[in-house]
Amino acid sequence: MIKFILQDWKANCSNPTKGKYVVVLFRFAQFVKGNRFLFYLFIWYLFLYRIIVEWFMCIELSWHTEIGAGLQIYHGSGLVIHPNSKIGENCRIRQCTTIGIKQSVSNSYDTGAPSIGNNVDIGCNSVIIGDIVIGDNTIIGAGSIVIRDLPKYCIAVGNPARIVKYINNKSE
Repeated sequence: MIKFILQDWKANCSNPTKGKYVVVLFRFAQFVKGNRFLFYLFIWYLFLYRIIVEWFMCIELSWHTEIGAGLQIYHGSGLVIHPNSKIGENCRIRQCTTIGIKQSVSNSYDTGAPSIGNNVDIGCNSVIIGDIVIGDNTIIGAGSIVIRDLPKYCIAVGNPARIVKYINNKSE
């Protein structure tokens, strides 16, 4: 239990912001959600989580979101992550970022949420929307609007985001 709840603590040790506390609160909410008995025992905590994290810290991070170990949230204010999004291990997310679904032509919001790979670094004020895949070890620059898939080992910036450089990977 403790190992699951603190799986992001080491990655956030040097992070002086509220992000390291948010990820601990998030992991505890995930742990409670995953156990039927604990869910009923700690339903008050899930309510409190929403008040603290969403209302006071201004971070929309549902305990239903699939996120790998090592999540880092820097500053966090204005962060919105759709519950159906999938985020890999060791990802870094900065303030004012939106990861979610987009509105389709028929004005419905059933287009699917992003799937983000491992070791992805997302700059502040970025928007990643739609049923897209972001490859491992990708860097998304600040203020970028990502509406298409991005491959592994690239740096993408702009509106709409475009690849400006590929990262040399000597390990593969």
